[in-house]
Amino acid sequence: MRLSWITLTVLGVTALLLALSLVSWRQTRVRADLAEVAELQRRISLAQAERAELSRTIQSLESRSRVVREAEDRLGLRRAHAHEIVWIPEEIEQ
Repeated sequence: MRLSWITLTVLGVTALLLALSLVSWRQTRVRADLAEVAELQRRISLAQAERAELSRTIQSLESRSRVVREAEDRLGLRRAHAHEIVWIPEEIEQ
């Protein structure tokens, strides 16, 4: 039984619509994936900026001048003067 030209046309149009639907679905998925990638890149950029800011804060808090100032203010400590430093020699064990 031979297929009529109407049947072939219907099959051709159906195949074309199916292919176009598949392409449209793939493009929709790609757009959604690209939007997700862009969001992840934005979040990574924000996290890197926050990390850099935290590193600067840590360096500032660990600086000698800040530690000395906090020791003086909070604990009442002060830097020893040269005449207050006593060197104790190590004992030689026999």
